[in-house]
Amino acid sequence: MTYVEQHAEQVSRAAERIRSHLRRTPVLTTDLDPDLRLKPECFQVTGSFKPRGAFNAVLSLVDGSARPAGVIAVSSGNHAQAVALAAATVGLPALILIPEDANPAKVAATRALGAEVMQDGITFANREQRLREVMAERGFTLVHPFDDWNVIHGQGTAARELLQDEPGLDVVAAPVGGGGLLAGTAISSKHHNAGLKVVGVEPAAADDAYRTWRAGSIQTLAGSPRTLADGVRTTAIGARNFEVMFEHRLVDEIVTVTEDQIADAVRIAWSRMHLALEPTGALPLAAYISGKLPRARTGLILSGGNANLQTVATLLAN
Repeated sequence: MTYVEQHAEQVSRAAERIRSHLRRTPVLTTDLDPDLRLKPECFQVTGSFKPRGAFNAVLSLVDGSARPAGVIAVSSGNHAQAVALAAATVGLPALILIPEDANPAKVAATRALGAEVMQDGITFANREQRLREVMAERGFTLVHPFDDWNVIHGQGTAARELLQDEPGLDVVAAPVGGGGLLAGTAISSKHHNAGLKVVGVEPAAADDAYRTWRAGSIQTLAGSPRTLADGVRTTAIGARNFEVMFEHRLVDEIVTVTEDQIADAVRIAWSRMHLALEPTGALPLAAYISGKLPRARTGLILSGGNANLQTVATLLAN
């Protein structure tokens, strides 16, 4: 089997494993362009694509030889909710480290799903160190937000569904932060059609994936990126994600969008398309409306809708 075939088989297994726990989100048309197709993961359980990977990872853990004492994760919000739900579903304790300045709505939703949340003293800069310390104290198993094969394969089920419903697409675009969604998207897309163009979209203010694509090696940003798209504030992509995306060249291009373009996309999503997208979820739309994507039969994976409503209200008022 080829590299793509091996990983696509794991995506297929993930799809079967998680099927009863998630929604198959629809593929939508839009009056923006008759050739445009939207995969709105804002309609997914917990409001984002993240449960795809979290459920695949947690279900794989409990199907293994030794049941873990619990699971632990670090997240700004969407992965936190996904891990909390997956853990609660199988009866595992979950502990989530969330930076103090995270979206309060995402923090509240994580607690409501039954997870223990640790925020005091947690910052973007120290969260990885604190994660290692708490893992050693509790003996919990890490569910990484992106640099984990089970997570990557689970995330690939979104593009798999998209291409089952719309097999004739020429381009598939997805947001890129740590790279889990884009790596999974690339696996499913290239398995479906090796000639299909796969594009990652990230903010110009958090362009580590773009720099990595250009340099051919993992590039790390200095400090926490400042962008509306809080779901992609990672400073570097993961090693497994780099392997899929750039070592094996399954991602064709990374494009960046400005903060104004992200804001415009959020306004268009809410007012014209009636989709409640968060800024991260609107990244592919921002790339499309700003001319960063080819005008072809294009599918956009809109990754989530857990927006800070105060932020959205400000954007819609402008």
